[in-house]
Amino acid sequence: MNPDEKFQAEQIKSDRDHHTPTAAAMISHILANLFIHRTKLRQANYYLKGQVRSFSEDKLVGMIADEDRFFDTLSQKVLAEGELVPTTLKEFSDYAMIKESGKLKYESDTVILREFITDLATQNLFVTRGIALAEKEAKFGLADFLKELYGWVKEQELVWQQYLGEDGIFQLEEDE
Repeated sequence: MNPDEKFQAEQIKSDRDHHTPTAAAMISHILANLFIHRTKLRQANYYLKGQVRSFSEDKLVGMIADEDRFFDTLSQKVLAEGELVPTTLKEFSDYAMIKESGKLKYESDTVILREFITDLATQNLFVTRGIALAEKEAKFGLADFLKELYGWVKEQELVWQQYLGEDGIFQLEEDE
């Protein structure tokens, strides 16, 4: 098969996997969310001001590094399972449920931080689905790694909630 035919076959498989769904398809959403979220974290790191900047600057740099590690390691684990990973901006844009906006940098620090919390909760909606599908498909290495990602995301939610002085853990409800 030539590159055009290989890419066409990849697109057909990806479409089929997303309609089934499979662990690999769910992980495509997780990877896309991580990709977009890292961009949003960088944006915030450039534009947050005042006291929140003092708290957040090192924290955001650490989160970006952690998300880079999760992204790269998860991609390798998916490839090791013989599955596909998104590799283009179009795929990341199409698969991400986290949305970016150039205007976010002009919002108040509180709005930006609350968006982090919402984005993290959105990520975990896909992570929990990915865990269940990976376990169902006997892809235990993926399931274990996704559980690690889940725990890390929950810790990040808590850090930002505590900084904002919010009680309890914010839960993003799934639409049923």
